[in-house]
Amino acid sequence: MLPGCLKRIMKETPQNGVELMESRDVAEAAVTLAMSKTREAENELKRKNLELGIQSLAVDYGGEFLSSLQKVVERAVVASKREKIIDESSHSDGAVAGATREALVQIMPKALGLNVGGKVGIARGGTHIAVAIFFGIGLLHRNDVAIGLGHRVI
Repeated sequence: MLPGCLKRIMKETPQNGVELMESRDVAEAAVTLAMSKTREAENELKRKNLELGIQSLAVDYGGEFLSSLQKVVERAVVASKREKIIDESSHSDGAVAGATREALVQIMPKALGLNVGGKVGIARGGTHIAVAIFFGIGLLHRNDVAIGLGHRVI
């Protein structure tokens, strides 16, 4: 069993004991959390992620896409600080804001000018932080979905 301080940068494996946390593991945790359908499922995923040494959180969001870009980034940074996924440094703020913006840019071609609703999943394991955004996109009867993923190293 790894001590708590090492779980942030390493993970235990049955094959060889311990290895460095990979960005893929953290990205998968963020995407899975962003796509969770209920609060119960979200809480269960957060618990499982924590057992793997990955801290995670989810934030719901809905509104007009273009006017809400800044709000989504702000919510991601504030939630990450509140849940102690990042510290109070400008480096950590910039990592979450940058990864969130990267994810939003991937969704932008589909969502520009339309309403969106969904969830932002944020995960941190070791030095890796990933932000996944899963939005339903709609206008009247037209519904579409999009997912964006951003990654940074702190």
